[in-house]
Amino acid sequence: MTNHLYPLLQTINDPADLRELPREHLGVLADELRAFVIDSVSKTGGHLSSNLGTVELTVALHYVFNTPHDRVVWDVGHQTYPHKILTGRRDRMASLRQLGGLSGFPQRSESEYDDFGTAHSSTSISAALGMALAARIKGEDRHAIAVIGDGAMTAGMAFEALNNAGVADCNLLVILNDNDMSISPPVGALNRYLAQLMSGQFYAATRNAGKTVLKGAPPLFELAKRFEEHAKGMVVPATLFEKFGFNYVGPIDGHDIDTLVPVLENIRHLKGPQFLHVVTKKGQGYKLAEADPVAYHGPGKFDPAVGLQKPSTAPKQTFTQVFGQWLCDMAEQDPRLVGITPAMREGSGMVEFEARFPQRYFDVGIAEQHAVTFAAGLACEGLKPVVAIYSTFLQRAYDQLIHDVAIQNLPVVFALDRAGLVGADGATHAGAYDIPFLRCIPNISIACPADENECRQLLSSAFEQSHSVAVRYPRGAGAGVAVQPGLQALPFGKGEIRRNGKGVAILAFGTLLYPALEAAKALNATVVNMRWAKPLDVALLLKVAAEHEALVTVEEGALIGGAGSAVLEALHAAAVLKPVLQLGLCDEFIEHGDPVKLLALQGLDAAGIQSSISRRFSALIESGRPALKAVA
Repeated sequence: MTNHLYPLLQTINDPADLRELPREHLGVLADELRAFVIDSVSKTGGHLSSNLGTVELTVALHYVFNTPHDRVVWDVGHQTYPHKILTGRRDRMASLRQLGGLSGFPQRSESEYDDFGTAHSSTSISAALGMALAARIKGEDRHAIAVIGDGAMTAGMAFEALNNAGVADCNLLVILNDNDMSISPPVGALNRYLAQLMSGQFYAATRNAGKTVLKGAPPLFELAKRFEEHAKGMVVPATLFEKFGFNYVGPIDGHDIDTLVPVLENIRHLKGPQFLHVVTKKGQGYKLAEADPVAYHGPGKFDPAVGLQKPSTAPKQTFTQVFGQWLCDMAEQDPRLVGITPAMREGSGMVEFEARFPQRYFDVGIAEQHAVTFAAGLACEGLKPVVAIYSTFLQRAYDQLIHDVAIQNLPVVFALDRAGLVGADGATHAGAYDIPFLRCIPNISIACPADENECRQLLSSAFEQSHSVAVRYPRGAGAGVAVQPGLQALPFGKGEIRRNGKGVAILAFGTLLYPALEAAKALNATVVNMRWAKPLDVALLLKVAAEHEALVTVEEGALIGGAGSAVLEALHAAAVLKPVLQLGLCDEFIEHGDPVKLLALQGLDAAGIQSSISRRFSALIESGRPALKAVA
């Protein structure tokens, strides 16, 4: 860190140092902290807009509360870079989201100041409530604070926690960080309600004028206070949160540190559940991010003086883009198609679909459970819903998937983005478990496209079915295969042989087909593009098993219960005894880092696949071809 650029920040090594500062220095510290966040993220990539919006709030929280004795839970967690910087990790920010470096989210194993790991939304109030009640049970005098964004307040789990917390006798503070958006622009009645109330001046004007005019007359002032409480119930969000049993405070400017600090100090002395409503701005202090907070939500490396630039050469088409184009093309052909996203319009590639088919586009907010059951209701009425959802986000709606979709055998297509490893976001966002958790559910099929063109074709295959189908595809680009126009579907439940060899047959599920093909050249192995994890192409599997001495399954997903397990089950059912090597993600949570490096560490690049097969079936391979060639 260049000390002359951040003279005050470089003296803060932990919150204890922060609490030694005179209050009048906090504004300067916040300015340096914001500049440091911009500088850091520009060099590593990461979340920017959300972190710029929480600078003053972070400073004020650590200044007023005795962290880590007092607990702070940050909802979603992509707003915690200022928190990391102030809690002893300033000099490690250069390693952010890199292999072996700092996580982009709070992580209990990383710091004593990270009280709860958060990367998915709407969990903070539940966790903080648990901490507050634990303090009461243990007789400890400590506060528990949940910082939750307004987008996360749309999830049912947040309201379940509010309902429980309002009747709990504990010192819980919920801070609503109201920045008018989560990642995509906010949707839903609650967000609209909060926005309308915040934009109205009636309550603020009446409150301020009444206090100014009547302050000298105590009896009239008390009357005015009663009027204020009545008006408050009519025109501010207090109606909602006070009905849950909270003492509502706010709204206040979340960038005014001279207001934040005394308000938090007052709240610190109050007992029982408290609710503080702060208004912040995503991208605050960096004009480019303020103007386009979505673009700067999670940028890669960039020059802060210039901002984000379009690449000089056209990048490869991503799987998300393939899905977005397919969705529009299929909607043009079939008026029954409706598209659903749980607050991930941009991330799921649905911007064009919303523009072209607004009446058939539904962003339900951060509400994955609702998204799935909502799709089921649409399917009951003869429509063909397509739910665009990240693999890890579908986990949040597992009961709805079984109870509301599968048991009723409804034709819902699940476009599972971010299947497999996701790189910098780490274990919380890695789509490692969708094959195991979907494969065990009746009436649901799973397609695993190997490349961009197969993704489009298998989406069409899924849409043709009269039951639910999940099409899983990874983040980013694939092999660079050209995508053919049209909506031609591939045969349901059928794979294909992509390379004929001897001795060993590699059964590839998804995009690992291409490193498997590369490894197979050196091994003279057969390669089968299985395409479907459920149903398996059992006829093809048994044919290949009969013609080879050993089988290898390759998948970018959890080994336990995955596609390889499906192969073993099918062989067992057919009474076929054959050695099988299963390659996939090991039984551990895989942290953040470059996806190419992570796959190599898991032995799932071409060299790793070749090495694993060579070790397991060395004699068999040697008998099948003259010499073993190494994959570069």
